Amino acid sequence: MLLDEYRELMPVYTRMAELIPQELKKFFSDAGIIVAAVEHRIKTEESLEGKLQLKGDKYGSITDITDIVGLRVITFYTDDVDKVASIVERLFEIDWENSVDKRKLHEIDSFGYLSVHYICRIPESKYKDAEHPELNRIRFEIQIRTVLQHAWANMSHDTGYKSGVEIPKFYLRNMSRLAGMLELADDEFSRIRAEIAEYRRKVQNLVASGNLDEVPLDGDSFRSFMKIGPFDALNRRIASLNQAEIQEVSMLPFLPLFIKLGFSTLGDISRLIKEYSEAAFQIAAFQISLTDLDILSSSVGAQDLCMAYILKKGGGRAGLKLMFDVLNGENESHEDMAAFLASQASELPFMNQ
Repeated sequence: MLLDEYRELMPVYTRMAELIPQELKKFFSDAGIIVAAVEHRIKTEESLEGKLQLKGDKYGSITDITDIVGLRVITFYTDDVDKVASIVERLFEIDWENSVDKRKLHEIDSFGYLSVHYICRIPESKYKDAEHPELNRIRFEIQIRTVLQHAWANMSHDTGYKSGVEIPKFYLRNMSRLAGMLELADDEFSRIRAEIAEYRRKVQNLVASGNLDEVPLDGDSFRSFMKIGPFDALNRRIASLNQAEIQEVSMLPFLPLFIKLGFSTLGDISRLIKEYSEAAFQIAAFQISLTDLDILSSSVGAQDLCMAYILKKGGGRAGLKLMFDVLNGENESHEDMAAFLASQASELPFMNQ
């Protein structure tokens, strides 16, 4: 009888397996939560039949079985498990009596399976289907765990449950040790992420306050620095030469160049702008006088600043070629370009000051 009910409700199960992951992914996206995976499955008839042979007496109806439709949300970090759990609680009706947080069941000296299991229903306020009213009555299961918890669950299941042989205590102890290591790794990944987030907030505050000498030059600090438009004034001055339009491009290719030039803080770049903007403008005026460009890249100011710095510091052709190679990839044509620019720039006023 239960298998007959299962077959009749298969269209509803199929619709649930489509709808629920879709809603979860939408909520995760809106909340800015990145997860490793959202998996789902419908229990096969063979699997259900095996379950009924073992526990069939406890079920009066197919709706008493809560895991025919099952989902698993796998997160990268332990603190994201609670964020996902919060979304599940807002999105669905939770059967609290049959839900369980496995993380709270361990004693202080025990390690092992960690996962949050929710038994849920789709509330009519969220979704209603007149053709399938059972969709709001059938319960389903959502498991939430991290990538490492997922790995542990799979290893534990394969080694502990499928063999059909009682596992010696020696191996169980080693598995418990491994579980403890994975739990520690999970916590460390979350701690490191929190510390990186705090570092980024600190960098943003230092940049906003103008304390640039205290900010090491790296990817995060450089991105924060670019948000305040440090090259904008020079770019506008250069663009005015031809009344050109400025087209925004990524400035990240300049980060390795600044590092190769020996800059170690954002303060170094700030001083470059202050001390070499006039020289950079002279280089730009010379270059633009040879063209009729009416569109300029937003990188023009930074590139001309680096050229002025290299030339003034005696880097010459070799330094200019290195700059072009770093920004654009190595190319033989950069040698000729560097030679031409070094020769022409030698006549500019800033080189003789």
